[in-house]
Amino acid sequence: MSDKPDTPLLDQINFPADVRKLNAEQLPALADELRSDMIYNVSRTGGHLGAGLGVVELTTAIHFVFNTPKDKLIWDVGHQCYPHKILTGRRDRMNTIRKGDGLAGFTKRKESDYDPFGAGHSSTSISASLGMAVARDLNKGSENVIAVIGDGAMSAGMAYEAMNNAGALNSRLIVILNDNDMSIAPPVGAMSAYLARLLSSRSYLNLRDFAKNIVKKFPRPISSRAKKAEEYARGMATGGTLFEELGFYYVGPVDGHNMEHLLPVLENVRDATGGPILVHVVTKKGKGYTHAENAADKYHGVSTFDVGTGAQNKSVPKAPSYTGVFAKALINEARKDDKIIAINAAMPSGTGLDKFAEEFPDRCFDVGIAEQHAVTFAAGLACEGYKPFAAIYSTFLQRAYDQVVHDVAVQNLPVRFAIDRAGLVGADGPTHAGSFDVTYLSSLPNMVVMAAADEAELTHMIATAAAHDSGPSAVRYPRGEGVGIELPEDGIALEIGKGRIVREGKQIAILSLGTRLEQSLKAADDLAVKGLTCTVADARFAKPLDHEMIRKLALEHEVLITIEEGAIGGFGSHILDYLSNEGLMEQGLKVRTLKLPDIFIDQDSPDEMYKKAGLMSSDIVRTALHALGHNDINSSQING
Repeated sequence: MSDKPDTPLLDQINFPADVRKLNAEQLPALADELRSDMIYNVSRTGGHLGAGLGVVELTTAIHFVFNTPKDKLIWDVGHQCYPHKILTGRRDRMNTIRKGDGLAGFTKRKESDYDPFGAGHSSTSISASLGMAVARDLNKGSENVIAVIGDGAMSAGMAYEAMNNAGALNSRLIVILNDNDMSIAPPVGAMSAYLARLLSSRSYLNLRDFAKNIVKKFPRPISSRAKKAEEYARGMATGGTLFEELGFYYVGPVDGHNMEHLLPVLENVRDATGGPILVHVVTKKGKGYTHAENAADKYHGVSTFDVGTGAQNKSVPKAPSYTGVFAKALINEARKDDKIIAINAAMPSGTGLDKFAEEFPDRCFDVGIAEQHAVTFAAGLACEGYKPFAAIYSTFLQRAYDQVVHDVAVQNLPVRFAIDRAGLVGADGPTHAGSFDVTYLSSLPNMVVMAAADEAELTHMIATAAAHDSGPSAVRYPRGEGVGIELPEDGIALEIGKGRIVREGKQIAILSLGTRLEQSLKAADDLAVKGLTCTVADARFAKPLDHEMIRKLALEHEVLITIEEGAIGGFGSHILDYLSNEGLMEQGLKVRTLKLPDIFIDQDSPDEMYKKAGLMSSDIVRTALHALGHNDINSSQING
């Protein structure tokens, strides 16, 4: 490796093995270059910035101290994994991150051997790491397993379930708590660094083990009190009592931006024997980039931006976002009804509830990354006559499915679910796609499931949910802008289970659920050019179905096409079940269901993802023509 002073250190790094060829004194300079490289790349691509900036030194130190990829390094969520990707052979592809056929925005197993576990949702790292550690023990291996988890992810119960299990198993495991909000840590300075280094040292651990063996020979009451005295004495100095109670040996807090503090501690825990260890590292989100450090959200997720000014290059919206429309509609309903409560799980701005909280601070609750708790918390409120709206992304609501079933649906409680990011979401890729909510909610007794075709419909559906007191309900809507339709001043409650006919025709019926309505109307225009007239209907409800409207469409058309932004087993499947049971398919009706394919679609722009899914107007046209026997039609003859 070249050591010429004019050769940037980062240019000498292809993989972590190259990091380990450096001297420890060179690591701060490498971290500075790594931070600059990350800022430059994200300024061109957009993506997650603040979290990655906060772990630059930590990432560098981990790869210097540990023998990755033999030593397993698992990042929680992956928002902070960009520096890791740069150091692990992917620097030349960082300009493709979150783009079609490019790098994923999160860790991904098939992308690199340095990503032993993929993640897009939070709080999975300790469980996965423990599984790998136990597998290592069963294989009589010796590699280290390291989980890096952010303090926000520690608000999820799964993290504590994993820690409790790890403490009971006493398997050798290293958990690094990246505390980037000072939410747990006392001030970090020279004394805490000294204590962390001392308490993680082999000499202290050996002395501690020796003392434990001596104490074991004492009568049990004395042994137990001695153990507690040692743990609480260390807890008073370091703040680690909670983790000790879960069975982890606590080290910290450590300054996550100071290599002189980080390296000896990481080396000590690397060489330690025995059970699980938690290293408490304090970092600053957005570290090293003034604009990120000073931002309220620490530039968590950004569009492309000017490095010098920090100004983001955000396009001017042509229509209000669905999230914004939801927030406005809910605020309007809450002004009329003081029983309306809003709940989110660590996503106040993402769900639009930050706006709700400004007007109704006592009626808005952020429960942290705890979707299971959010749902049952809402159920408790509903028991007492309140009208809770749980605003949770579709992909995150998956994490609370048992609570939706057991605590809400079985008891028929009027909890309202506002399901943001329904359908394909673009750059975040398959871990964040809202593909399954129609399927997993429509199978539940008592559940009402609505899907908004446009922003005006969303306004009416929020009013519908507010008025529906006889059981649970859900409204799904996508990420991004609406279609630009005029918004009503006030939402009007819809009749439950009733759809609407948007356009009348004779030969083909297109029955749309959700925002594919726009593509359905375009397909109808294209088919009209070919002399085929279409009825286009907006189902509005996936459950209960509008049986009267479906029967009419089936009896009066040759072809019935359903289309939805969801997986198999959802809206189309329920339509087929109804038609089959009613004998309506025995009269020559040709039925086709368009839905998401049975694959996970990688990140791209939403339009490109829907093209891959076969849910564009041209796909509707092709499906209709093939159903009518026009199998010689090729794509060049189809508009769109």
